[in-house]
Amino acid sequence: MNWAAIAAIYRFEMARFFRTLAQSFFSPVLSTSLYFIVFGTAIGSRIETIEGVSYGAFIVPGLVMLSVVTLSISNASFGIYFPKFLGTIYELLSAPINFLEVVIGYVGAAATKALFVGLVILGTATFFVDMRIEHPIAMAAFLILTCLSFSLLGFIVGIWASNFEQMSLIPQLVITPLIFLGGTFYSITMLPPVWQTITLFNPVVYLVSGFRWSFYGLADVPIFFSLLAIAAFTGICLAIIWWIFKTGWRIRN
Repeated sequence: MNWAAIAAIYRFEMARFFRTLAQSFFSPVLSTSLYFIVFGTAIGSRIETIEGVSYGAFIVPGLVMLSVVTLSISNASFGIYFPKFLGTIYELLSAPINFLEVVIGYVGAAATKALFVGLVILGTATFFVDMRIEHPIAMAAFLILTCLSFSLLGFIVGIWASNFEQMSLIPQLVITPLIFLGGTFYSITMLPPVWQTITLFNPVVYLVSGFRWSFYGLADVPIFFSLLAIAAFTGICLAIIWWIFKTGWRIRN
């Protein structure tokens, strides 16, 4: 394992993060704070509790997932797309490093950025609501796994994209609707039975449910299925990336 190469890629990506703090850090924190104000205060004042948890506290895990998933995808996709756009990816491909080291460098940096922002948002939430974390180890595990798995997805999106418009296509038209319809602002048990069944086909439900369980012990689906879903998703992403580097799809032509 070429740790020097991994460290070089990682440091370069993290340096880009600190050069664009207004876009990479302050913007998601500010937008999430607005969610707390609008949904937690304005709407939350009209909803007493959900399964014994105040509405403002109930939506905290969903809002963290919303930010973490979005940032993981955008950070990883931009990270690998720019070398393609500038043509420097050929220097990367000709260097004495394998695909796993490239993925660790880019995905590790993207996951670190998303994790950092997610933790800051958790800290910000304490100024708006009273919340508790019943299973802190499980919370940290879910948060880290989500950052890693969706950074892998973002890496795939960055390789697939041919222009900047395509990079925003998947996050805006696919991921964001799935997050909003995945129990971020409500429990799926509040839906009619037919819609509960339909919602179970949304993979984000398992992420939000498992993450919320680590806070309050409440879950819309069994915790085992949440862990199985995120493990399967991570495995699929790794397999796709391995195939991309094996065939050179979208990176050698």
